[in-house]
Amino acid sequence: RVTQEESGGGSVQAGGSLRLSCTIYTLPYSPNCIVWFRRSLGKKREGVAAIDSGGNSRYIDSVAGRFSISQDKTKKIVALQMNNLQPEDTATYYCAALSRGKCTTGDPGDGYWWGQGTQVIVSS
Repeated sequence: RVTQEESGGGSVQAGGSLRLSCTIYTLPYSPNCIVWFRRSLGKKREGVAAIDSGGNSRYIDSVAGRFSISQDKTKKIVALQMNNLQPEDTATYYCAALSRGKCTTGDPGDGYWWGQGTQVIVSS
């Protein structure tokens, strides 16, 4: 099952910007929390930004002030604007469309229908 698709990754130098997009397909449930995750080589997957159906967002400390999550009016496309990228931001980025009581960046686990992700490479 394909629940969402990520795009917009690429290679940039430190200090550069990228804008990722998450296209959410029709789901058998109504997601109320969209979360962007990333996984670097040898590291655990971590949630970096989340947005709820009311447009409220939250970020982990390492990206706060540099990343911005937003959704369009249809709530089918959720973007992650990433500014002042650093080499430590290098990772494959994934999004997840979740239904949860509190919209946090918590990982839904390997049972979720993860997409292929989009790769971000930041060189120093």
